[in-house]
Amino acid sequence: MTARTAFREGIRRVNGAPMVVAGMFAVTLFVTLPLSYALRGMISAHLGSSLAADLAVAGTNYDWWQEFSAQAAGLGTTFVPSITGFGAVLDNLSGLLDNTPLAATIAGATAAWLVLWSFLTGGIIDRFARARRTRSHGFFGACGMHFWRLVRLGAVALLAYGFLFRYVHAWIFVGAYPWLIRDVTVERTAFAIHLAGYLIFGTLLILCNLVFDYARVRIVVEDRRSALGAILAGGRFVGRHAADAAALYLLNAAAFLLLIALYAVLAPGAPRSGLSMWLVFGLGELYILARHYLKLLFYASETVLFQGALAHAAYTAAPALVWPESPAAETIGNAEPTAGS
Repeated sequence: MTARTAFREGIRRVNGAPMVVAGMFAVTLFVTLPLSYALRGMISAHLGSSLAADLAVAGTNYDWWQEFSAQAAGLGTTFVPSITGFGAVLDNLSGLLDNTPLAATIAGATAAWLVLWSFLTGGIIDRFARARRTRSHGFFGACGMHFWRLVRLGAVALLAYGFLFRYVHAWIFVGAYPWLIRDVTVERTAFAIHLAGYLIFGTLLILCNLVFDYARVRIVVEDRRSALGAILAGGRFVGRHAADAAALYLLNAAAFLLLIALYAVLAPGAPRSGLSMWLVFGLGELYILARHYLKLLFYASETVLFQGALAHAAYTAAPALVWPESPAAETIGNAEPTAGS
């Protein structure tokens, strides 16, 4: 199976699971609502009954916004003009590449979201592997069955990413980069070296991401119980199918970049007042929904590629025999008989 075929089939499977897409959006909303409520309290306390409060109701007041940011602490420090429109995308990307620490409250919310995502991942991959509806009992049954295995995998992934961001990132940008530009007098050359550092670090992140993605797929599809065994198996799959895995990753990345480019064109930033404020808000929510769709497309297409590339079983994702057979057992049992059998 080619990467392009896996990508198209991944789109078909995600389109066939609209409730999964809606559920992921709802989970994100559920995690962020407490933070939004807390931030609302901070803003309300700062505005009080001042004239700035009336101006804030009428539209965006940048003067007050700057005043609020200057005195904010904790969660309030995240409420800055760059969170609106396309600036939020650039801010997140810059924070990732420059290893900017998250605020404690944001880090806590991110940890809660990751735990929920670990729980839901088993049901999501199982749904895409079977390419059919599994109903709520089937979906959450798969979530529960694979949860602790995926948590153990997530713990190993956390250590790997922690090593990359704490040591490798520091070695590239704190150790090697200043040494390489110590005699450079042309700004363009220094920028090229810095860009090369981003490229090296990004490549390591992508490789790590690929291995752990296929480890998750193998845990669910093959009903593996060992997280370390799944990591080794995921690494072997990426190594043996490097061209297809890389091509599929590039296709998914291209879809993500296309979404970012479209959002950059459409997102006008924070408007001053009126209906345009709600239009900007709605556009931002649509962008988040599209981000979830593409994240699910990553998993769906990787699952399809894995199923299509296996030589030891014809993974046809046919209807279930008896729940809770793993996707591997289900598809083997429903595969067409081979000649001589």
